Amino acid sequence: MTRRTGLIDGAVEALRARIVSGEWPVGTRIPPEPALVELLGVGRNTVREAVQSLAHSGLVERRQGSGTYVLSTSELAVSMGRHMVDARQRDVIEVRRALEVEAGRLAARRRSATDASTLLRCRDERSAAYEAGDMDRMVATDLALHRAVLLAAANPVLLTLYDNLIDAIGENIRFNFVGDTHGPHAHDGLIEAIVAGDVERAVEETNTYLSEFLSQHDEARPTAVAR
Repeated sequence: MTRRTGLIDGAVEALRARIVSGEWPVGTRIPPEPALVELLGVGRNTVREAVQSLAHSGLVERRQGSGTYVLSTSELAVSMGRHMVDARQRDVIEVRRALEVEAGRLAARRRSATDASTLLRCRDERSAAYEAGDMDRMVATDLALHRAVLLAAANPVLLTLYDNLIDAIGENIRFNFVGDTHGPHAHDGLIEAIVAGDVERAVEETNTYLSEFLSQHDEARPTAVAR
C-alpha cells in the first residue's frame, strides 16, 4: 500500500509540474490516459487516480467524451477563487490595499533599472488606453501596471499571493473604472515615487487612491461581487 501510494503521489507531482510550468497551458487538453501511462511509466490505474486527484484539487476538469482539460496552474488560486466569488468589491479593495501598499514600499526600495523602465512603459500604456476610452485595454494595462509594481517589490511570496487573486483584482479594477474620476494620469505619482526611490511617497500614493475607492463603496451594496 505504501508503494502504491508513493506511485500515485509521484504521478500527481509529475502531472502538476507540467501544468505549473506551462507545458500544458490553462484551457488545453492533457494527453489521453494511454499516453500518460507511457509518459510516466506507471500503470493505468495509477494514472487514473493521479488525474482524479488533480481534478479534486481543481487543476483539471474531466469532460465526458472530450478529455481532461487544464483549469488552473495553482490549487491556491482555485481555493481562493471559490472564496472570492461572493466577495464584495469593498472586501477586494481592502485586500488590495494590504498587498499593494507594501508592494509600493518595497518597490521604491528595491526597483532595478529594468523595473523602472517597465513601470514607465506600463504607465504610458495605461494612459494611452484611458485616453482611447477602450475599457478592455484600460483594465488590462492598469492590471499590468500594478503587477509590474509587485515584480519590482522583489518578494516572491507577495507576488504569488497577488497572482492568485489576479482574476478578482482584474474584476475590481473594471468595477472601479465605471465610476472612475482619477483620469489617465492617476498612477503617475506612484510610478514617479518608485522610480525615484521615494518610499514614503510611494506608500502615500498607493494608500490614497485605494482609500478613495473604499470611500465610494458603502456597506449597503450587497450585489457588488467580484466574479
